[in-house]
Amino acid sequence: MAALPLASIRILSLALNLPGPAALMRCRRMGATCTKLEPPAGDPMRHYNPGAYAELHEGITVRTVDLKTDAGQAAVHEELARTDVLLTSFRPSALRKLGLDWPQLQARHPSLSQVAIVGGPGEAAEIPGHDLTYLAEHGLVTGTDLPATLFADMAGSLMASEAVLQAALLRASDPGAPGRYLEIALSDAAGYVALPRRWGLTQPTGSVGGAHAGYRVYPCKDGRVAVAALEPHFAAALCAAAGVERQDMRAMFEPGTHDAIARFLQSRTRTELDALAAEKDIPLHTLAD
Repeated sequence: MAALPLASIRILSLALNLPGPAALMRCRRMGATCTKLEPPAGDPMRHYNPGAYAELHEGITVRTVDLKTDAGQAAVHEELARTDVLLTSFRPSALRKLGLDWPQLQARHPSLSQVAIVGGPGEAAEIPGHDLTYLAEHGLVTGTDLPATLFADMAGSLMASEAVLQAALLRASDPGAPGRYLEIALSDAAGYVALPRRWGLTQPTGSVGGAHAGYRVYPCKDGRVAVAALEPHFAAALCAAAGVERQDMRAMFEPGTHDAIARFLQSRTRTELDALAAEKDIPLHTLAD
């Protein structure tokens, strides 16, 4: 049976859209008892992608509460009285207006911890933004095409679930200690995802940015093939299959090697390349156009 490290933890979420619900989903899968309070209008995700909303909230108790009313305030504090970690995704100014900023929460619920998902760290938490702007800030938007997924949101959700684990570990090590405030900035999450690019690894001159002939996406006879023959033994197997002679790893960065491997892959079908990968132990994955 899988270990459930959050089995004794109760989480209350006020977080909408994607990063907060994704973090809550992970925490629920780690055994946490999860409740979410939504405004009368509901979570926007429910409206623009019901399937995603359903998966994100599986096993989570969802209640409708208007935090701007006395009844809503009574309901949220009733929940907080039996909660270990509060998960939020409001701007700090919005939490203050609702009486749910950290100083007020700590005074009323001293054992409660809060994981606050914000856009930017510190004062930048008040600046509006979304996944796309955070990725652009860190050099991860390289053309006019949208990124393939929501990297900052999903990385932020991982960091938020990690922060819940951190709060649980700190509480277990000192049960009588007051709760902790842990801030997760989505712009910082984008910066973390962007580290390989900042280091040069995924730049066009980097080993996993296209400079290495064994780590690229090539056209094949009836589609495309993602090749990840980066380590020397994988690169050697790819070169042997393509009939490429090479003296050392430096050859993988030479134009002639790129051209020879490209010609070989272009001449093979997806079925042939899948068989080659299995036979020669070459890491590749074929794709339809």
